[in-house]
Amino acid sequence: MDSKQHLYLVDGSAYIFRAYHRLPPLTNPEGAPVGAVYGYTTMLWKLAEDLNKADGPTHLAVILDASSKSFRNDIYADYKANRPPPPEDLVPQFPLIREATRAFSLPCIEEIGYEADDLIASYARAATAQGWDVTIVSSDKDLMQLVGQCGTGGGCVDMLDTMKNQRIDIPEVVEKFGVPPEKVGDVLALMGDAVDNVPGVYGVGPKTATKLIQDYGDLEAALAAAPSMKKSKLQERLIEQADQARLSKVLVTLKEDCALPLALDALKLDAIPPDPLAAFLSFHGFTSLLKRLGTGAGSPERATQLHPAKPVTAGAAPEKAGLVRQSLPAWPAVDYAAYECVQTVEALERWVADAFAARLVAVDTETSALDALRADLAGVSLAIGPNKACYMPLGHGGSDMFAEKPAQVPLADALRILKPLLESDAVLKVGQNIKYDLNVLARHDIHVSPIDDTMIESFCLDAGRQIEGIGGGHGMDELAERHLSHKTMAFKDVCGTGKKAIPFSEVPLDRATPYAAEDADVTWRLHQMLRPRLSFEGGTRIYERVDRPLIPVVAQMERHGIKVDRDRLAGLSSQFAEAIGTLEKDIFADVGQEFTIGSPKQLGDILFDKLGYKGGKKGKSGQYSTDQSVLEGLAAQGASVATKVLEWRQLSKLRSTYTEALQAAINPATGRVHTSYSLVGAQTGRLSSTDPNLQNIPVRTEIGRQIRDCFVPEAGNVLLSADYSQIELRLAAHMAEVPSLKEAFANGEDIHARTAMEMFGTVDRDTRGRAKTINFAILYGISRWGLAGRLGVEADEAQAMIDRYFERFPGIQRYIHETLEQVRERGYSETLFGRKTWFPRITSKNGTERQGSERAAINAPIQGTSADIIKRAMARMNPALAAAGLGHVRMLLQVHDELVFELPEGDVEAASPVIRQVMAEAAQPAVTLDVPLGVEIGHGSSWGAAH
Repeated sequence: MDSKQHLYLVDGSAYIFRAYHRLPPLTNPEGAPVGAVYGYTTMLWKLAEDLNKADGPTHLAVILDASSKSFRNDIYADYKANRPPPPEDLVPQFPLIREATRAFSLPCIEEIGYEADDLIASYARAATAQGWDVTIVSSDKDLMQLVGQCGTGGGCVDMLDTMKNQRIDIPEVVEKFGVPPEKVGDVLALMGDAVDNVPGVYGVGPKTATKLIQDYGDLEAALAAAPSMKKSKLQERLIEQADQARLSKVLVTLKEDCALPLALDALKLDAIPPDPLAAFLSFHGFTSLLKRLGTGAGSPERATQLHPAKPVTAGAAPEKAGLVRQSLPAWPAVDYAAYECVQTVEALERWVADAFAARLVAVDTETSALDALRADLAGVSLAIGPNKACYMPLGHGGSDMFAEKPAQVPLADALRILKPLLESDAVLKVGQNIKYDLNVLARHDIHVSPIDDTMIESFCLDAGRQIEGIGGGHGMDELAERHLSHKTMAFKDVCGTGKKAIPFSEVPLDRATPYAAEDADVTWRLHQMLRPRLSFEGGTRIYERVDRPLIPVVAQMERHGIKVDRDRLAGLSSQFAEAIGTLEKDIFADVGQEFTIGSPKQLGDILFDKLGYKGGKKGKSGQYSTDQSVLEGLAAQGASVATKVLEWRQLSKLRSTYTEALQAAINPATGRVHTSYSLVGAQTGRLSSTDPNLQNIPVRTEIGRQIRDCFVPEAGNVLLSADYSQIELRLAAHMAEVPSLKEAFANGEDIHARTAMEMFGTVDRDTRGRAKTINFAILYGISRWGLAGRLGVEADEAQAMIDRYFERFPGIQRYIHETLEQVRERGYSETLFGRKTWFPRITSKNGTERQGSERAAINAPIQGTSADIIKRAMARMNPALAAAGLGHVRMLLQVHDELVFELPEGDVEAASPVIRQVMAEAAQPAVTLDVPLGVEIGHGSSWGAAH
């Protein structure tokens, strides 16, 4: 082995914040927060394991920031002034993280007055001068200035990004910045850094900064060339802010001559003594790591596991409540070798017996396709504990009758043995997006119950939350990484991609088993993590009363599907195609040439360069914006070509999305279209619809009605539509406590007419239309400019309307103010039923992000409560209809505030009052509203006719 010395410098400060955001808050047996400590310890452990497998370091040190101030604050007082203070529960963990480092018997280096980056740069310079190689364990862009730096002794510097498992050398730096490492500081000086409050040159972003350094060589050359540049805003700013750019260069330049707190030889990496580490792990209750250490030791006086935080008490601050979570259990790491491939009836019966004894089993199905109603069942996975998981192949071997098939339990036998378990009330079945599995198994006459769903549990806890480096989704891969620090096997790694991809049923069992069983194992673990959090964090009410009861209801709706008239769709599609062709000819005639109408670039060039319309704005890509608002603005100015393009776009989209796609979506086995509903697709809790999406059909246009006319009942039946009337305005009247609006709804008045009278003193078609726009726009936190655009008035006039609205309805203004204050303080909004929606960017320094979050936060409690109510109605609907002797009435669709049913025409009179009552009383008894919920019901020979 090469005897050359190799120093690894770990950017410990970056590790700390990654650990904090990666794991839920935990407490040790003393009640102290240790979530970041645990995460930091596991990350340091993993680094040590990975380096041990590779050509590991001979020397290693962890470098930390000693304080929030450094010599740079003496140069520029506002340096890092924008950084918020660290989270309250992270502060007491800083000294514990230092203890963790020393427990590994690793040097932990920090120095008052200097940042960790400066110490890293100084150690790198000193080590390379002695001929040592240096690897900086970080992904910090500032440290990339050091990459490729070589000392007189022959040693060189690279970086290791452990999150991406990627080495960073000169080519990677050039790919990221467009310049070599020694020029990175010049780019950073020009673009500045909002996080560190490095000013840079206003308006100069990464691309412009890179181009300037590429063209002129370095910062000073670019500044010197500024007077001779083409006159522009960039030229002005480079001249006016030259000193600011030079200051920024000083701030981003790393100090490489710090005195070294420890000599290089003191960083020698020896074997880690187990006793100090075991004592640290035992003290803090990190028993899973203790087992990995191989000692199992722990002081008998101490608890052997992390303590779950106590439930929230009345009056606890909401932000504090958000930190109360279940502790990380002491589980073994995922062990693929522990999984069993079940290929005999005897083995399957043993697993079923064990699952009955466990009273809780995680279940997952593997299939031949994503469509649950068309896919063939390839196998079933079960898990009853960590690493206690199995996979039973049921359809492996491919479709070729001559192909050799592996030994597996016959499908009929497997279903017969599984059915009592999956339908038993005595055993809880847990799934990740279990709705899919319900539909797959229902096709085999297995009706799974009772159930829990880890995806829905996560959504009820963390909708809208973002975890750095992982994201905020609720899929298994993200949840496993976020909560278990485990990276799951990728489907593509098992089945391949592109032309070489194979169906799962053709995957050899030695590869299929670990992949499939892992899904069940991870689901079991996630459930153990997430389910207790619901009670600790106040999520039980929304999960138990709204979302979980809806899962089998929505699954059944998907299986029912809805019939569409293929011939009518085809005829409508032909009409659209003809109209699209006519519009294209008219557009080409108007502009004097043919072009690709669907190309934003070509359309922008035509409208603003050739035709000379005013108001064209180019984005960062250099092309004009031609979105809907731009075209509507041009149409309002009398540009007929813009009006025609808007109509062309609408018809093209409707044709591709509906009249063509719906024909292709008809299931040949049922003759119906089966949309898929997601319970986690919309942050506010609304259901979303895909494959096909039935929620974006235009509501109030003739074209939208024509498409709805293509949705029809079976012979002898009709479709019935039940639609909440102005439910969001009703909820706003209740939640904002607006007496005049509550009175209007109680009396059955036209709410828009009432608003028009309050606002304008008169009611006519124009004032009612304006009042309607204002009513809905205010609830979405619209700005003066947004309202001005919708009403076609000047911004000052729109502001006057907003002011007058708030004067007439002060409760609405108070609601908006209080909602925003609460969200800023707590980080989340809440519906009347307790659904939390998180807004991590509500305090962003970026104005666009912050304002977008504010608008969403204003509406989320109202829209979310509306979604909760219709979900409660859906969950109650089938039992209510059955109790009325109408169990044959089928609920087919949910679209925004509307439910669509199929039933015999003779049952409309009996079913309508039942449906109306269920919907009108859906909030009760959990929530009593001050306003009635109006429900409009219609029926007909098509969905369109039912409106």
